[in-house]
Amino acid sequence: MSSIEHLPVGARTYRASTGIAVLVVCAALSVFLLGDAVIRGSWALMLLYAPWVLLVLWLIYELSVVSRVRVDEEGVVVQNFLRRTSFGWRRVTDLDLRWQLDFHLEDGRKLSCWGGPGRIQSPRMSRTGDEIRIPASLRTLGEVRARWEHALEQEKGADAPIRRSWDWPAIGALVVIAAGAVIAIVVTR
Repeated sequence: MSSIEHLPVGARTYRASTGIAVLVVCAALSVFLLGDAVIRGSWALMLLYAPWVLLVLWLIYELSVVSRVRVDEEGVVVQNFLRRTSFGWRRVTDLDLRWQLDFHLEDGRKLSCWGGPGRIQSPRMSRTGDEIRIPASLRTLGEVRARWEHALEQEKGADAPIRRSWDWPAIGALVVIAAGAVIAIVVTR
């Protein structure tokens, strides 16, 4: 069987496996803390606390949910915190998985993906001892490598240039939260 028969179809997004769960727990804790400020204090007190709670929640969201790797037949989009990098498969010179997925690009840079498959675990024997269980991170590396190899075999396509940009909506949200924090400081002085 060739690797083409096992090639995943469509776009696939990889992110930290616990990211959304961490965000939900932190959001619930944030609602509790702000609700407690209203019950024990006042709405005004809650509004003074809100920017600081939202700043922590924003940081958790950016690190655990937004950081991701999206692959499709044409190329890759990597979002690391506030930085977004996109490129076609033909711009990749090597692909590796150490602590995280690493793309080596034709411009000589290595792009480590914060939100995606992580640290390699060694293959383990199943409890019955019949088969070897392959860790999810190695299966993911195999899927991504299969897409890369397939794109290189094609005559055309998958040659989008390397583009780096900022996540402006997230930066805008940070500016609004920071403005709220400044207002809270000014009001309490």
